[in-house]
Amino acid sequence: MVTPRARLLGYGRRFHPIGLGFALVFFVWSMTPSLLPRVWYLQGVASGLSLVTGYGIGCLLAWVVRRCGVDPQWSERTRRVGWWILAGAALVLVPVFLVLGSWWQQIIRDLVGVPRAQRSFYLLVLLIALVVALALLAIGRGLRAGTNRLTRLGRRYVPGPVARLGAVTLVVLLSVFVLDGAVHRGVLGVAERSSEVADQGTAPGVVQPGLPERSGSPASNEAWDTLGREGRTFVAGGPSAEQIETVTGAPARTPIRVYAGRESADTVEGIADRVVAELERTDAFDRRVLAVVTTTGRGWVNANVAGAFEYVAGGDSAIAAMQYSFLPSALSFVADRETPRLAGRALFEAVYAAWSARPEPERPTLVVFGESLGSYGGQAAFASGPDLVARTDGALLVGTPNFAQPWGEITADRDPGSLERLPVVDAGRHIRFASRPDDADLPGPWQFPRVVFWQHASDPITWWSFELLLREPDWLREPLGPDVDPGMRWLPFVTFWQVTLDMVFSADVPSGFGHAYGPEAAQLWADILAPDGWDDAATHRVLNALAGTASDD
Repeated sequence: MVTPRARLLGYGRRFHPIGLGFALVFFVWSMTPSLLPRVWYLQGVASGLSLVTGYGIGCLLAWVVRRCGVDPQWSERTRRVGWWILAGAALVLVPVFLVLGSWWQQIIRDLVGVPRAQRSFYLLVLLIALVVALALLAIGRGLRAGTNRLTRLGRRYVPGPVARLGAVTLVVLLSVFVLDGAVHRGVLGVAERSSEVADQGTAPGVVQPGLPERSGSPASNEAWDTLGREGRTFVAGGPSAEQIETVTGAPARTPIRVYAGRESADTVEGIADRVVAELERTDAFDRRVLAVVTTTGRGWVNANVAGAFEYVAGGDSAIAAMQYSFLPSALSFVADRETPRLAGRALFEAVYAAWSARPEPERPTLVVFGESLGSYGGQAAFASGPDLVARTDGALLVGTPNFAQPWGEITADRDPGSLERLPVVDAGRHIRFASRPDDADLPGPWQFPRVVFWQHASDPITWWSFELLLREPDWLREPLGPDVDPGMRWLPFVTFWQVTLDMVFSADVPSGFGHAYGPEAAQLWADILAPDGWDDAATHRVLNALAGTASDD
């Protein structure tokens, strides 16, 4: 009769002890601080991914050593002692680091200004981590078993090495086909269809504008119901001329906001052409400042960045934007990075062509802005930093993803001694980086056009990269930003999973942290546009207005 102890030992022997040792180390590492606080269940997922990664690395190293001819034959007693040591280490380290992990998370919550969480939930982190790790391990073992069966079958017809290579190739191709076809395309298809249905709705409190300066109004060529949920929110929002006058104390005009939805044309070029037609209809090229905005996936525009722009411009402004997808930004970030680039390039080139056709003295100041995927897509219109400076009169690019260009090239070519999180480029002559608005105040002269890359040190969207798997980035090797836990360290593989999970709720933190960019945009727009007579008091009043606490001072 098999005793429970024997059954447990037999089950334990299904796992490689070296792999388990590495898994324990990676689990401990996964509890250390990262960029943002994580809810307990995301911590469980991050720990599970780290755990199975550590197990795989341990097994791989053991296999390599064995293939090199090192295969010690341990006695049964030695094996038993080794298992007890491993079990003892786990019994001590796992609870200790669960407690430490929950404590570190509270420190990060205090740092970014979010309420503390119930620490007792961290008891479930281990359970979730084990479920995730065992599920992934089962999938991996299933693939290995399938490869072995195919190899045995192939050996009947071809030499062993050829059979093994063919089996591995076939399993890899089948896996890619399943992920790309059945899962990737299937999930995306369902997501796009459901998102298209959701896009027909209108956010609470949003009503059709009556002003001719807005797309979707009765005077517009763009029907209200074609703008999409985010487009309707955008054109119906923003400050009025009266509000701008009250805040700035100077005469103001009604800001122009034009927009075209995904349904308005079959191609991004066609949508962009409709946006230009709306600019022409509203006489937007006669305004003092014209902004071209590349939106995020479903057409979202940051209301704080847009509103701050209009306040600083005194309402003598126009904003041009369009929707290019029904997919949420998170899915576009993972699965469709080409469409934002096509849309950003198409919209800017269409507006730029119409703007360039006017006599130079009659052209409005031309600026661009965008956030996250919008920053990524908007930059696609420019070959380099100098090209961005040459073809615009300014830019505010917010929360740029790490894979964006020319952001990556500009960052890599920063002046010697400057930080990766706050690069200094050509002594800040035209292009500057800021985590806080004051970061843009560099010693040297700031010439026009002025470009600002606004990025928080704690924003995982900006710092996530596959390079985190095996290489320590400069932003973690250098002094950390003030909004990052000083205990954060780069750990191979683990930091990648931590930052990946940090992205999930990266915008659900107070403004000034993570991927949350708010009213502080007013100070940056004041730097970029530098309107006559503007001062710090005016910026302060705009900040209050955007925060909903306008004062009379």
